[in-house]
Amino acid sequence: MNDRLRSWSRAAVTLILAAAVYEALARSGWFAPALMPTLEKIAATLITVLADGSMLAHAATTLYRVLFGFSLAILAGLPLGILMGRSRRVENFVLPLASALMPIPSLAWVPVFILWFGLGNTVSILIVFYASLFPMLLNAWAGVRAVNPLWLRAAGAMGADENALFWKVIIPGASPFIITGLRQAFLRAWIAVVGAEMLAASDWGLGWVIFDAKEFLNTDLMLASLAVIGAIGFVFERLVFGSLERATVLRWGMVRAAKG
Repeated sequence: MNDRLRSWSRAAVTLILAAAVYEALARSGWFAPALMPTLEKIAATLITVLADGSMLAHAATTLYRVLFGFSLAILAGLPLGILMGRSRRVENFVLPLASALMPIPSLAWVPVFILWFGLGNTVSILIVFYASLFPMLLNAWAGVRAVNPLWLRAAGAMGADENALFWKVIIPGASPFIITGLRQAFLRAWIAVVGAEMLAASDWGLGWVIFDAKEFLNTDLMLASLAVIGAIGFVFERLVFGSLERATVLRWGMVRAAKG
């Protein structure tokens, strides 16, 4: 508990310092107040849109799209990546396709998906799925390939069958890569969904709020929306991915916790 409290305290100090630097720039006069509003104005705008429920509705819409597409990417990418690491045939079939598709930016698909599926949630969810798939797929593949062969031979010598090898050796050994893939996939999911909401001209979502606010030079609303995205990402990193890491790779001794 003390370690967790210290971790939250360090995070708070970092965020406070970043906010102080921004506030100093906003009050320095280097930028027009309309372009770089103070934290007080951003906070007032954020409180207003939270109070009337509009920001919560936009955030819920975007989060739904992110989690839906992200979950689909996990369901498809994680098993396929593990299969690639365990089977040379699967690897030889999937890797060239992944290598060809991965360099294509996810937002480049938005006009194509609009033509195919029209406007709405489907386009945003598919863009999130596409953006999240490859980090999950390739990290799972790399993790399985990185499992120490000595562990497999030792477990086999002690009589472990294929099922035991998979759950007791391969998955724990690959877990640091898998969790890294989850983090990278979640990051790319947010980048993709905000861009998709801007390009797909949706009436709901944080990306649409930012794009619409830009048209009217509502910089305070734009930055308030960015603050909401950052807060959601911070909470997921600390409460979801951090807890998952502590429950798996740290408990299994697969990685060492940072000191200090």
